[in-house]
Amino acid sequence: MPDQAAFEIGSQRIAPGTRQTIDLPVSILADHTPVSMSVHVVHGRRPGPTLFVCAAVHGDEVIGVEIVRRLLRAPSLSRLTGTLLAVPIVNTFGFMNHSRYLPDRRDLNRSFPGSAGGSLAARLAHLFMHEIVLRSDAGIDLHSAAIHRTNLPQIRVSPAKPETMALAEAFGAPLIVTSEVRDGSLRQAAQEKGVDVLVFEAGEGLRFDEHAARTGMTGILRIMHRLGMISAKGITKPKAAPIRSTSSYWLRAGVGGLLRTFKTIGDPIAKGDILGVISDPFGEVETEVVAEDGDVLIGRTNLPTVNEGDGLFHIAKLKQNDDPGTTIDSLAAQLDADPLFDETEII
Repeated sequence: MPDQAAFEIGSQRIAPGTRQTIDLPVSILADHTPVSMSVHVVHGRRPGPTLFVCAAVHGDEVIGVEIVRRLLRAPSLSRLTGTLLAVPIVNTFGFMNHSRYLPDRRDLNRSFPGSAGGSLAARLAHLFMHEIVLRSDAGIDLHSAAIHRTNLPQIRVSPAKPETMALAEAFGAPLIVTSEVRDGSLRQAAQEKGVDVLVFEAGEGLRFDEHAARTGMTGILRIMHRLGMISAKGITKPKAAPIRSTSSYWLRAGVGGLLRTFKTIGDPIAKGDILGVISDPFGEVETEVVAEDGDVLIGRTNLPTVNEGDGLFHIAKLKQNDDPGTTIDSLAAQLDADPLFDETEII
């Protein structure tokens, strides 16, 4: 098969069989410091799909940055078919300031598709759409829970996209959540342009999580294999089918106080289960946090101090025959034993 053409992005051309980091100018700070969005292009020698993988759309969600770092060290990329566009940090402003938002206090993931002459958020969204999304056939957007919360590794997809569902199943995360796209999100804007995007959620803001990182990296490699971009060598198939959810709800604090939790992410939940107790600082009044419905805990707060109305536990409803405990335990054990990850140097 003949070599494919050079890949053009920004003002650069990347030759087939090579890789290069390209800095796309975003803005100039008030002190005249330039800010760019950096994309690492791995351009295979043979023609094939173009996949983008991005992280830190929310600047405090750092687990995706670590996943991209590990992905770019994968040996299979040396024999890539097609093109990988890896953007470890989309929101540089938020990343440097440990913040979810941009300096204008806008949420980048509510600013797509953006505009060239709009707000800072709109301009960054426009740049990402035109330089990354519109050059791609599919994408994976890496997220975590907000700070002081943690999420069970999960893939979020649109209910009306069977092609995306097939990719979600190949990813091999413990949970697939079918949810409507949100206005202004990257997933919505990309979908309107015909580009399927998987959203991976795992771990906690401003924290690394080894299980989340392994799940994310392994899932991306599985997607790349399914798209025909890399061989199956060294890539394990999921030993259990993911559990699925089409609805979920948050249990919120009815009172303020000190929270003691009895359940963690991945635990099965039944109606009436006591998930925690909120006490006043004197220990005189205790309020139980009781599940209104079940099936599995997919997110929770990590803070012991809570105010009335705070989200405490995120609970998903599952299909009737799903067994969350068995699925989650099986996939976790598989990751622990995966030869892709070495104890002394994880790649």
